[in-house]
Amino acid sequence: MGYVAVKGGIQAIEESIKRLKYERLKNGTVLKFQEIEGGMRCLIDQVMSESSLYCETLAAMAIKQAEGSPEEAVFFLRAYRSTLPRKHYSRTVQSEKMLVERRISSSFKEIPGGQILGAANDYTHRLIDVELNEETDDEAVAWMRKYALESGVDNDQTNLSNLPKTLDYLREEGLIPACEINDDEPDDVTKESLHFPTSRSQRLQILTRGQTGAVTSLGYAALRSYGALHPTVGELRIGKQPIYVDSPFQDQKEDEDAYYIGEIKVTEVETLFPAEVQKGNGEKEIEFEIGYGICYGQNETKAIAMSILDRCLETGNPEYPTHNEEFVLLHIDSVESTGFISHLKLPHYVTFQSKLDSVRKTKK
Repeated sequence: MGYVAVKGGIQAIEESIKRLKYERLKNGTVLKFQEIEGGMRCLIDQVMSESSLYCETLAAMAIKQAEGSPEEAVFFLRAYRSTLPRKHYSRTVQSEKMLVERRISSSFKEIPGGQILGAANDYTHRLIDVELNEETDDEAVAWMRKYALESGVDNDQTNLSNLPKTLDYLREEGLIPACEINDDEPDDVTKESLHFPTSRSQRLQILTRGQTGAVTSLGYAALRSYGALHPTVGELRIGKQPIYVDSPFQDQKEDEDAYYIGEIKVTEVETLFPAEVQKGNGEKEIEFEIGYGICYGQNETKAIAMSILDRCLETGNPEYPTHNEEFVLLHIDSVESTGFISHLKLPHYVTFQSKLDSVRKTKK
């Protein structure tokens, strides 16, 4: 870009690119993207979520090319995504149909279908396992065989699909309002520029593709003091969500005519926020409001933080920056934020020299 204008710029840029490849290969090993796909599950899930593109193989390729930098990998994958045609819109997914791998609630001890701990670091000691340095492929295969025999995963008949939603039981008791059915087509932030005020579909899209650290940081800020919110996780579920598209050969969009095109792994969270409501008779009552979060893969912290920010932006309290949709939505995007900060590395010779001349004249 700007460096091309510098004397010898093109040659210097070409040598810089060669040096980048040298740094990746200088140890004499080539990292196969299949190894990344097999052993860096959480990083792949994060990159897919922030890129709004569900493809584990492409995410692994981007991570390899970016040498493990999440923001660079997201940049690569977003750029690739922009070249793809959008041929279909899926039918509205029903998360009740998810094939659950993990399902917990911090609000209730007993939930219909039971608490399913699944795979999580929450119950482990955060100590480095130095024995992983000696781990081999043969040992991994042997461990998998033993695990399959001991746990009976190959013969498990437990039905973990169509598990009821925990909050539905609160709705049946009238403790939280019923969900309103909205058949309006959601706004697409990847096709139209963002305008304020935003719709909820726009906010949820931006939150789910937001930079994981930024969403977590602002969610934490809302918990600490910038929002005075402290939710309880009503239900967190992780699993494979089936995706269907309407038949292109039928004008009538019936369920039985839809095509199953695959499944995606997602993390979904519904959080409960106690709120004081003023009634018509002047009395105050406590009601529960809902925050919602969902993202690709297993990314629980981001999904919970997203549900907090969803509630913040729905409330829109002007006292707190975490409730300001412009402040939140314009600052959590990975490509936007890293791109704008990185542009400071480009030449600013003219503008800086102008400022420097002004300082010299003032000093003189």
